Amino acid sequence: MPGSTKLPIVYVRGFAGDTKGIDKSVKDPFYGFNEGSTHVRVGAGNVPSFHQFESPLLRLILDEDYKILVEGGQDAYLDTHDSIPSHSIWVLRFYDASASTWGTEPKEFRIEDAAADLLTLIDKLREKSGAPRVHLVAHSMGGLICRCLLQKVLPDANRDPADCVEKVFTYGSPHGGITFDAGFGLFERVRDATGLNGAEIFGPERMYEYLTSTTDLDPDGRPPDWRARHMPERDSAHPKAFPLSRIFCLVGTNPKDYDVAFGLSAAVVGAHSDGLVQIENAYVPGTHRAFVHRSHSGRYGLVNSEEGYQNLRRFLFGDRKVEATLTGCRLPAIEGTTWQAEVRLSVRGLPIVMHEQTAEHWCPVQLPSSGDLADVPLTTAFLCSGLRPHGSDTTMRYALQLRILSLREQRGFLSFGDHLEQTPDFDDTLVVDIGEGTWATWNSLIPGTIRNHEPGGASLRDEDSGEGSWMAHIPLPDSAKPLLGDQARIRLAVTGWT
Repeated sequence: MPGSTKLPIVYVRGFAGDTKGIDKSVKDPFYGFNEGSTHVRVGAGNVPSFHQFESPLLRLILDEDYKILVEGGQDAYLDTHDSIPSHSIWVLRFYDASASTWGTEPKEFRIEDAAADLLTLIDKLREKSGAPRVHLVAHSMGGLICRCLLQKVLPDANRDPADCVEKVFTYGSPHGGITFDAGFGLFERVRDATGLNGAEIFGPERMYEYLTSTTDLDPDGRPPDWRARHMPERDSAHPKAFPLSRIFCLVGTNPKDYDVAFGLSAAVVGAHSDGLVQIENAYVPGTHRAFVHRSHSGRYGLVNSEEGYQNLRRFLFGDRKVEATLTGCRLPAIEGTTWQAEVRLSVRGLPIVMHEQTAEHWCPVQLPSSGDLADVPLTTAFLCSGLRPHGSDTTMRYALQLRILSLREQRGFLSFGDHLEQTPDFDDTLVVDIGEGTWATWNSLIPGTIRNHEPGGASLRDEDSGEGSWMAHIPLPDSAKPLLGDQARIRLAVTGWT
C-alpha cells in the first residue's frame, strides 16, 4: 500500500549457535531475512503446481514500497546521512562482534548487549527518519532480544517501551524457553549447567536475568512462580509495561520438516512443536497469535513462508481487526467425554491458510465440557482494505471453518468402540464479507460455489453503540443446535487497526 506513512522495520534474527554458525550468519548481508522458498501443491489433474515465495525482505519492498539503505554498510550509511526515509528496513547485526570472520577476537555474545545495541539503532532511526517509533520483526531468539529491550533495557533507562516501539512480530520465538519431551528434564539441566554454545539462554534461570528489570530482580534468585512466557500487563501496577495488544506471535506446528541435526532436534523436542520450540512456549499469553503448519526454520520454515508474510503484513499495515468468538455454547455434559474445536481461517485472494488450529497439528481449541454456557475465543484476524483482490468495489472476504470433535475416555484411556476417526460432530464454514456493511452466512446455506456467492439482503446490524467499533452475533446453523445449544452464536467484533 505505497503512499501511506510507514515506520522503520528492524529485523532481529535468531540463535546461530557456536562460532562456526555465527561466522556463517554474518556472511549474509540481511541475516536470513532475504531468504525465500519454493514448494508445490497439487494442481489440476494431480499435476504439481509450483509456488515461489520471494522472501519477506523482497515482498516488503515490492508490496509496501520499503527501502533498503546499505550502500556499502548499514552503519556507515546512517553515520553519513542526516535524514532517512521512515519506510526503510534495517537489520540488527548483533552477531558481527562475536564472529571470527573479520580476523578479530570474537566477543562473547550476551542477549543484554544485543538488546542495548537494538536500542542504539532504534534511537538513531527515530532521530534520522523523524518516525515516532519502529516496528520490530524477530525470529526465534530475536524475539527474546526484543523482550529484553522492552522488559529490561528500556525500564532500566527509565524509558517507556511504548514510546520507542510500535509493534512486535515474532516468528517461532521461544517465549517460554526451549524444553524437551525426552529426557525427563535431564537435557535441560545439562544444557543450563554447561552453557553449551551459549544455549543456557533458553533456560529459566538465564531468562529471568535478562527479562527482568534491575529494580525488580529478586536478590534470592528466580521466584518459583516466575514464568518466562508471561509479560506484565500495562496497568496501574506496571504503567510502563509494553502493551500486549501490540505483539503478534506466529506459532509453527510442523516439526517434521525441521531437519537440523538430521531430525534429532525435532525428535527430542517432540511432535507438539515446530521442531525446536514447543507450541505452548512459542507465544506470550494475552498477545495476538496465529498457528501455521510450518517448521522453525529452513526451506519450509516460518520466516520464509507465505503464511508468515501475510500475517506479518496485515498485522503491521492492516486497518481492521476482526475477533471471532464462539459464545453461549453449552456442550452436552457426558461423563468421560471432552470436546475440541478445530479452526481454520482463509482470506480471499491468498494461496495459503492464515491460521490453522487442528488436532492433527497438536493445537486444537479445548472446549469446556461442564454443560455451562461458555465463550470460547476462536481467532483474531487483521485485514487490509487496500488489499481487495478484484478492485475497490469488492468486499474483504474471509472464511472461518469450525469443526467440533468429541473424545471419550474409559478409566483414563481413549475409547474407540463407537469412534469414527477425524469425523467431526459438527463441521461448517462461516463466510464473512466486510465492505460498506458486514454480511455473514454459513457455507451449508450457500448454493453452488463460494466463489460465485454474492452477499445479499440487509447487512448485519451493529450491536455495539461505541464509536469506531462494530459487533454482531451470527446464529449457528440448525444442525449445530443439538450439540451446542440454541443460544450458541459466533460473535464478530470489528475495530479499527492502525
